[in-house]
Amino acid sequence: MQAALRTATFTDSVIRRMTRVCLQHNAINLSQGFPDFDPPQELLDRLAQVAHTGPHQYAVTWGAQNVREALAAKIEHFSGQKVDPNAELVITCGSTEAMMASVLATVNAGEKVAIFSPFYENYGADTILCDAVPIYVPLRPPVFDFDPQALEQAFIDGAKALILCNPSNPCGKVFSLEELQTIAAIVQKYNAFVITDEVYEHILYAPHKHTYLSTLPGMQERTLVCNSFSKTYSITGWRLGYVQGPAHIIDAVRKVHDFLTVGAAAPLQEALIAGLTLPDSYYADLQQKYTQKRELFCSGLDNIGLEYYKPQGAYYVLVDISKFSYDSDLKFCEDLAAKVGVGAVPGSSFFKENINNYIRFHFAKKNDTLCAALDKLQNIFTLQR
Repeated sequence: MQAALRTATFTDSVIRRMTRVCLQHNAINLSQGFPDFDPPQELLDRLAQVAHTGPHQYAVTWGAQNVREALAAKIEHFSGQKVDPNAELVITCGSTEAMMASVLATVNAGEKVAIFSPFYENYGADTILCDAVPIYVPLRPPVFDFDPQALEQAFIDGAKALILCNPSNPCGKVFSLEELQTIAAIVQKYNAFVITDEVYEHILYAPHKHTYLSTLPGMQERTLVCNSFSKTYSITGWRLGYVQGPAHIIDAVRKVHDFLTVGAAAPLQEALIAGLTLPDSYYADLQQKYTQKRELFCSGLDNIGLEYYKPQGAYYVLVDISKFSYDSDLKFCEDLAAKVGVGAVPGSSFFKENINNYIRFHFAKKNDTLCAALDKLQNIFTLQR
């Protein structure tokens, strides 16, 4: 007896594997992107109350009514797009489920999905698990722009949907309005969908701004917005996310979601409202906090003498390790954790192309943690061999 063949073309998550490597060597984990600081106090206080008052039973499958209403208000506040909480939203078990449910709801077996490369590793696996075929469109280092003709070729070749991460994990690219308009024109020309991953919408660095693709002309009816509360509110362990989209497609997403997970945790949904109703000052402070962390970490990399792409959004840095004589970026990361004491993710896990000269760090950590990691990284050149 053998496992299903669909699982044979990809590995386990390299990101989460590197967390296990960090634990094995007691290394500072700058691989898997979760903070070591607390969520907003308002969320913690509300969660403590909910522990005693409930709800503790199933919420409505596609999300508690009050959560969907609070979320719809937040989306409209930041994007200007009015959302019907009763027809255009599904609360999911994190954006991971949101992405899977969206692909299952829009793409048939054997159809094709365009994915920009580098990409968050789940996208390829999601597509394959849905019995669809990924087509990879390169983002060109070091600025990670794309060739519009290459993108259009993916749709000429039959792509029914594009997965777009903006701001991008792993490279921190923020797609400009002009780039998004190009994408919108192509997908409309070929009558396709876009499935967006916008989990870093509030983590941006001036002068870059986040444009919601679904707000561009002609895009609301063909965009499924996948998002998570994990990064915005530092609650990665709560596993809460959502899908926003046109009602007839959300109806399909709800069916998939219902049988994938039944629903997200009811008490955590209730506590989440305290985050969804935070004032604008919270988001301004969040951006300022991550801007400071980016400067702290990137300045440290400068002092060490490492080359990198400075992120425009999200909280990741791709570092070029070409100067090290390693044939395998995975082996480099394993040695980095074991011998230097800092965890990173091999860049090859994000690129479909044969590129293995990058590693990815994240800086969603306390300043003390980042400083300790930078101190250890002073020894990175001992890995020269």
